[in-house]
Amino acid sequence: MATEAPLLALRDAGIGFGGAPLFEGISLGINRRDRICLVGRNGSGKSTLLKLLSGELEPDSGERFVQPGTRVGRLAQQPRFDPQQSVVDYVTGADDHGPEPHEVAAVLDRLSLEPERRMGSLSGGEARRADLARLLATRPDVLLLDEPTNHLDLPTIEWLEEMLRTWPGAMLVISHDRRFLANLTTRVLWLDRGRLRTSDRGFAHFDEWAESVLAEEESAAQRLKTMIAAEERWRERGVTARRRRNQGRLQRLGQLRAERAALLDRKGQVEMTAASGTVRSRVTIEADGIAKSFGGPDGERPVVREFSSRILRGDKVGIIGPNGAGKTTLLRMLTGELEPDRGEVRRAPNLVVAYFDQHRQSLSDDDTLWQALCPDGGDTVWVQGRPMHVVGYLKEFLFEPEQARSLVSSLSGGERNRLLLAKILAQPSDLLVLDEPTNDLDIETLDLLEEVLADYAGTLLLVSHDRDFLDRVVTSVIAFEGNGVVREYPGGYSDYLRQRRPAEATATPRPRRAASAPGTSRAQSARLGYKEQRELDLLPKRMEELTKRIRELEAALADSGLYARDPERFVTLTERLEAEQAALAEAEERWLELEEKRERLAGGAR
Repeated sequence: MATEAPLLALRDAGIGFGGAPLFEGISLGINRRDRICLVGRNGSGKSTLLKLLSGELEPDSGERFVQPGTRVGRLAQQPRFDPQQSVVDYVTGADDHGPEPHEVAAVLDRLSLEPERRMGSLSGGEARRADLARLLATRPDVLLLDEPTNHLDLPTIEWLEEMLRTWPGAMLVISHDRRFLANLTTRVLWLDRGRLRTSDRGFAHFDEWAESVLAEEESAAQRLKTMIAAEERWRERGVTARRRRNQGRLQRLGQLRAERAALLDRKGQVEMTAASGTVRSRVTIEADGIAKSFGGPDGERPVVREFSSRILRGDKVGIIGPNGAGKTTLLRMLTGELEPDRGEVRRAPNLVVAYFDQHRQSLSDDDTLWQALCPDGGDTVWVQGRPMHVVGYLKEFLFEPEQARSLVSSLSGGERNRLLLAKILAQPSDLLVLDEPTNDLDIETLDLLEEVLADYAGTLLLVSHDRDFLDRVVTSVIAFEGNGVVREYPGGYSDYLRQRRPAEATATPRPRRAASAPGTSRAQSARLGYKEQRELDLLPKRMEELTKRIRELEAALADSGLYARDPERFVTLTERLEAEQAALAEAEERWLELEEKRERLAGGAR
């Protein structure tokens, strides 16, 4: 049976923009009905590769192939438009052929866009929807999507996901949204250090595949290290006397070093830590029946109706809802920037708040990166009570030393995000407020941010449309459900979906609080049975002991020479670490189960 010719392909493509190649020798093909994701670190060349595929850039080497008659459409990260142009004209003018009027009307209606509005009056999310409408209305054979979920709210993301699932053409997508990729893709392209790797399984299996690839690289690096050591010993014994005769062996040594350097030249990971403040009050924020309305053409519009919540130290609360629903208004009321019309908000005394805003307004384009982190001068950043040189701290967030004197205005979106994270995570705080922190971050940086937030001892309020990020980070979800109704649900985003999809109650009951972090002082209820109460009393100590043993094992395994010296001990320690981590996860799960049961029983008794 003949192999199907790809609709679109690159063969041995390379590009360097006048300097060292960003990548070279890249070959890939996109077939009809392909569902592909392209992953890689920020700066690895993903967007450039999409531009080569779309024909917007010409490769320095290699060639692009497109089947005659194939229509290729690309969604760029940032839309470009005439601010005076109407939405309908922008969408209709997508290409020379132009979509049918009924198709334009249908897609504008589905994306809630007013046809006669001027493009310059749209918000970031609305402009993103207009760009999607412009692309989808033309129904290209190949969709090239660069961060399609950026600035979209959850209902629009879920609609887009469902629409793409039944899309008749091919699709290649770049996204940091893990859930979006896992639900849609059946093939992965991984662009890493100028090399393109391919997996014929979807993104849901990416972590497992990437681990196996990196483990093989680590093994290859170890073998090369052994060979280099042998070559070095040979050289010391007599290379001078046999220099002319043995130039080939010296060249071989150079090749081995180059191979090892290539294997180990993985750009450093972001090193993040979040400094917590000094407030020790158990309750961080308590909202009691707060409400807020704003005037409109048809009278008062309720944004929040009678919302109550008790947010404890260590809680990590996600806030979700459509764009414009009132998430920022609620945040401002909880943090004290805005007074509610009714009700009361009580906050812990001397509460120190660190705020990450989605518009990066706390960064000045006229400052250098150095000035952004050291606004009072000097060269020292204090991180969790310890001094760090500003250049060293910037390196932990993947900035090169020479960028320290660059202007903030020169940074890409992802770099601005990293700089703002560096700035706020260095500040001691009791309450961390993150408004859409995941936009423009690569997946590896997101993973590290998740770990930092999990270890953060203070309280977190997180506004996000990233379902996977919410599931990995938050202990409860505050959801805007329309017409000013705001409810809180214990658990992450998936737990929220499970709880709300059965028949919705007409009343708005006070939600059951998600359990706080282990180790918090609690008045234990006698309503649990004796055995369960005893187990609940003992679990915190057991979790502390397991955590201590895990840290000791991780410290031992951090010795880079352990595997070479004693591979058996390395394997034993690794197995012990896995067992202790599994035991800790089981203990934490049991603690949460018992604590929630205790709170439920106590609430019933009242």
